[in-house]
Amino acid sequence: MAKKTEQAYDINKVRNIGIIAHIDAGKTTTTERVLYYTGMVHKIGEVHDGAATTDYMEQERERGITITAAAVTASWKGHQVNIIDTPGHVDFTAEVQRSLRVLDGGVVVFDGVAGVEPQSETVWRQANQYSVPRICFINKMDRVGANFNRCVDMIVERLHGNPVPLQFPMGEGAEFAGIVDLLAMQLVTYGNDLGTAIEVHPIPESLREEAETRRAEMIEKIVENDDYLTEKYLMGEEITTEELLPALRDATIKGKVHPVLCGSALKNKGVQLMLDKVVELLPSPLDIPAVRGLDPKTDAELVRTASDEEPTAALVFKILTDPYVGRLAFFRVYSGVVRVGTTMLNTTKGQRERIGRIVRMFAANREDIEEVHAGDIAAVLALKESFTGDTLSEMENPIVLEKISFPEPVIEVAIEPNTKGDQDKMGMALRRLAEEDPTFRIEVDDKLGQTKIKGMGELHLEIIVDRMMREFGVQASVGRPRVAYREAITKAVRIDTTFKRQTGGSGQYARVVIEYEPLTDEELPLAKDGLLFVEAIKGGSIPREFIRPTENGIREAMSGGVLAGYPVVGLKASLVDGSYHEVDSSDIAFKVAGSMSLKDGVHKGKPVLLEPTMKVEVNVPDEYTGTVVGDLSSRRGIIAGMETRGAGATAVRANVPLGEMFGYATQIRNMTQGRGSFTMEFEKYSIAPQTIADEVIKGAG
Repeated sequence: MAKKTEQAYDINKVRNIGIIAHIDAGKTTTTERVLYYTGMVHKIGEVHDGAATTDYMEQERERGITITAAAVTASWKGHQVNIIDTPGHVDFTAEVQRSLRVLDGGVVVFDGVAGVEPQSETVWRQANQYSVPRICFINKMDRVGANFNRCVDMIVERLHGNPVPLQFPMGEGAEFAGIVDLLAMQLVTYGNDLGTAIEVHPIPESLREEAETRRAEMIEKIVENDDYLTEKYLMGEEITTEELLPALRDATIKGKVHPVLCGSALKNKGVQLMLDKVVELLPSPLDIPAVRGLDPKTDAELVRTASDEEPTAALVFKILTDPYVGRLAFFRVYSGVVRVGTTMLNTTKGQRERIGRIVRMFAANREDIEEVHAGDIAAVLALKESFTGDTLSEMENPIVLEKISFPEPVIEVAIEPNTKGDQDKMGMALRRLAEEDPTFRIEVDDKLGQTKIKGMGELHLEIIVDRMMREFGVQASVGRPRVAYREAITKAVRIDTTFKRQTGGSGQYARVVIEYEPLTDEELPLAKDGLLFVEAIKGGSIPREFIRPTENGIREAMSGGVLAGYPVVGLKASLVDGSYHEVDSSDIAFKVAGSMSLKDGVHKGKPVLLEPTMKVEVNVPDEYTGTVVGDLSSRRGIIAGMETRGAGATAVRANVPLGEMFGYATQIRNMTQGRGSFTMEFEKYSIAPQTIADEVIKGAG
């Protein structure tokens, strides 16, 4: 493949953005238009035809959904725009999470009819978590039932955002004919179906009064974030667009306002105007705070600014197995320059990595480049030890950047290869897929001699199995989905455990006194893998070298569970006392004592089984609302609310245990003659009723 001649790199003109939204809001369609208008493709591919550029996996094209975040580099008005088209389905929320970790800005796409949907809330919350500035694009303004004002109101009510409309539509639904630009005070229409013949007109008299009112509201919201403009505004002086833009950009980057645009990506309207605002309002790598990390030797905090002159620091945020070139590691360079032929240090694992070949990704296609500068995103081939969340740095100036945390899987299925030949291939295939996806886990049950795979939902595991069969040629039988339960205690207990064994010669001796109690909400963030271990030994009754083995014993026993073999979570364990023997005590003795103590503590701490509760939203035509509500209640669901979604449709929100939701996709189709749809995401673990717990414990016995 020919190497591309890179243009002079200007970090000020780089934009790293994500297209994020609820499933079916039009992210991939919007991305496809961006590629067309920036000249990256010469023909628009449609999601419904299975031809979208960024949906290049077979599973994506068949289902018409995005599964894996695709990275694309495009150019707009002299700016380099690195775009990541993220999935909208909640089962693939980790893709959004890891993308947001390395992006500087986001375009949140909303369905003009449905407005703010459940996954819109999730991605908005994730963007808040990573302090990602964003602009809003209200899409599908051409659809019947589209309502711009309602969508803006929902951004306030459901997302607690501060929307500032910079445009409003001329007509809605079938009447949608153009976009009124409130900054330039002009009407934009399109002279052809491809959206390339942009026509600018004065605002018609029929819209003049509304435009002036909306512009006054826009100015008021922008100036309140700028002291100089506030003073000017209060003095009654006119504020020009040239003055407004810098203030708007500053407020957007600080996350104080969320500019709102509108259009119809499918009908090719509004995308170029949205691109203009991406380069005008969203930050370059220089506009965001410097990245912070730790010195792996001293744990001292280090800061890296976005400059080629700084020591190199990069974060691997995604692994992709390419059938032609092998494993690709996507990375974001925060400082310095990553060059082909250099050796870097994976500071997370303490391993050396040679940078052999760097490619700039264009969805499924690649072009070779020699170096990647600060602030840029690219992919490197054939890294041996580096996976999602790992830091790459210079050998002489190591730094460890904050890792990316992912939610725990809530569903599992047993999987069995059909033949001996499939067995070896299946192990390799599952390892490869787990390298790509940090929310996919593999567990081998030695007692039953079976392999279990765990994921975020039925669709997630269905896609994993489908890929395993197609891409790796493995034939396997898959069991029924099972809920990933958890175990916990409900009362505090103090356990005094002695492990003593004498078998001729030196024996084994360890005594530990541990207080177990349920974690409080304040302590939860401090826990690691469900346990907050506290060393509260007074007077050195146990030497320091035996404290870590005790903790390891507790953790090991927690992972195997006590009631029904499910992991114990939400536990605080305080090691308060104990004793040891000069000769007979050892690491292994204290590890065994820790394990015995945990099992005893859970038994005596009024143990309960926890089940995952899901936040479910069902969209149905009004005439089926009663049927759906009744069905959700019969599934132990608690109805959380209902609201109108467009003409003649209602959204029912409920909290339902995951175990009651298997097969619901078929059920909702049958109940609503194929007209209903639902989304579901994990909310929390709740105590399972005793009848359910008894069944699960009996099944595990």
